[in-house]
Amino acid sequence: MRFLFILFLSITFQTITSQNQFVPVDVPYKTALESAKKEGKPLFVMLYADWCPHCNLMKTEVLSDPAVIDFLNKNFVCTYKNIEKEEGIALKEKFNTKSLPTFLFIDSNETLIYALKGELKKPEFLNELNNALNPKMQLPHLEKQFLADPSNSDKFFYYLNTLRKGKDRTELSIPTHIYLNTQSDKQLVSELNWRVIANGVTDIKSREFQYVLNHQKDFAAVASQSRVDRKIESIVNELLRPLVDNLDTVNYYKQREVAKSIRLQKTDSLVFKYDLTLAERTEKWDFYKKVTLEDTQKLVWNDASFLKDIGNTYFKHIKDAESLKKAISWVDRSLELNDSYDGNLLEAKLYNKLKNKKKALEYAKNAKAIAKEMDWNSKEVDVLLAELNTK
Repeated sequence: MRFLFILFLSITFQTITSQNQFVPVDVPYKTALESAKKEGKPLFVMLYADWCPHCNLMKTEVLSDPAVIDFLNKNFVCTYKNIEKEEGIALKEKFNTKSLPTFLFIDSNETLIYALKGELKKPEFLNELNNALNPKMQLPHLEKQFLADPSNSDKFFYYLNTLRKGKDRTELSIPTHIYLNTQSDKQLVSELNWRVIANGVTDIKSREFQYVLNHQKDFAAVASQSRVDRKIESIVNELLRPLVDNLDTVNYYKQREVAKSIRLQKTDSLVFKYDLTLAERTEKWDFYKKVTLEDTQKLVWNDASFLKDIGNTYFKHIKDAESLKKAISWVDRSLELNDSYDGNLLEAKLYNKLKNKKKALEYAKNAKAIAKEMDWNSKEVDVLLAELNTK
């Protein structure tokens, strides 16, 4: 009898638990859309990936909550799509999804009426679900209100903030420029318009961004210099990162010149780092060498880690003696900043590549001493010392 009672409790617990677990129902998109039309409800689509930690947290901590499950089922027709499978891939492209998770709210005409992205807490998520049901808070209504009076900063900013909840920054650009075209140059320098520029301007050649570049002190007075600096760095990142990620060398070399034309050390440093990343990924070692020979001392002279990274790349991929000597000078500088085990070991390797046994031994012994003092594994330097001592 006791066994049966325990078994009953176990089954009951498992049933309750399973009822509160998030199960992604992969209803075909067209079927879900047809059901939404028949029931007079919006369609709710979650786009996710199995490897996405924010998606998994939403599933376990928010979408498994009984109150959330109940609200979704009462007010929406729901379907959940993995962006690495057929319909998920198509919907990701259709709605230009770049962040995960993304939650799309679609009406019977297949118009996007609301969108959310990222990880939200339960109260915030439920509040946003209510917003998605409110016609006056939906994107088509807010867009209509804005376009009827595009110079109205309050209407535009409300529309912009709603767009930001579910859209990538690049998609904010068109309405942002419609609004900013109603503003004079002098009007741009205000706290509200700075927030608009910071959130919605992505075109490095745009009138608004160029005005920021040429009036940094004015904008720093209404925002702060650090915020202005972050915007400048952000827009260069947004210009160059996609090209590097896609190994689009043709367009990268064109756009890097636009970024270089800003002529600020902070943006030159970003271009330098992207140059090296692209050169490494495409194995363009002549370009890597050209960039580092021109700008290493100017841009990363006080970054010991970066100097060692460059020296290590020279050790692996550059052969001519003069360039290797230059790499040694950079690693020397890194050791001035931080006398490290890996810096001494790299220096020893570079000298060994130049067949300078005396110097190679000197730095290998330095590395060995640091490893011994710190009680670190010294296998790599031991191998190098053995090789040098047999020469």
